[in-house]
Amino acid sequence: MAAVTIERPAVQARKKLHPDTMKAGVSKALRVSRRIFAGLWQRHVLASAGLAGLLLISSVGVVYSAHLNRVLSNDLAELQQQRDSYQREWSQLLLEQSALSAHSRVESRASQNLNMVVPGKQNIVLVPATP
Repeated sequence: MAAVTIERPAVQARKKLHPDTMKAGVSKALRVSRRIFAGLWQRHVLASAGLAGLLLISSVGVVYSAHLNRVLSNDLAELQQQRDSYQREWSQLLLEQSALSAHSRVESRASQNLNMVVPGKQNIVLVPATP
C-alpha cells in the first residue's frame, strides 16, 4: 500500500504598500472617475439615460394597468352575479304578485274575510253618463 500525504501550500508574506504607491493609485482612480463622470454628461449618454427612465416608467404603468384590469374584471364578475340574483328575485316576486292578484283569489278572500258577495242582476244600478 502506498501512503499519500497532502502538503499545505507555502503561505506568502503580504507585501506592505508604500505610501507613494497608494497616493499614485488613489490619484489614478480619481482621474478615471472624473473622466467617467465627465462622460456621463454627454448628449447621447443623457438621451440614453432619459429613454431608459421612460422605459422604466412605461413598464411600471403597464404592470399597474394590468393589475387594475384584473381588479375591475373581478368586480364586474361579482356585479354580474349580483345582477343575476336580483333578476331571479324579481321574477319570483312577479310570479308571487300574479298569483296573489288573480281574480279567483281576490274573490274568495273578499267573500271569506269581508263577507262580500257578487251582486245579482236585480241589485246592479246603471248610472247614465252626464252630457
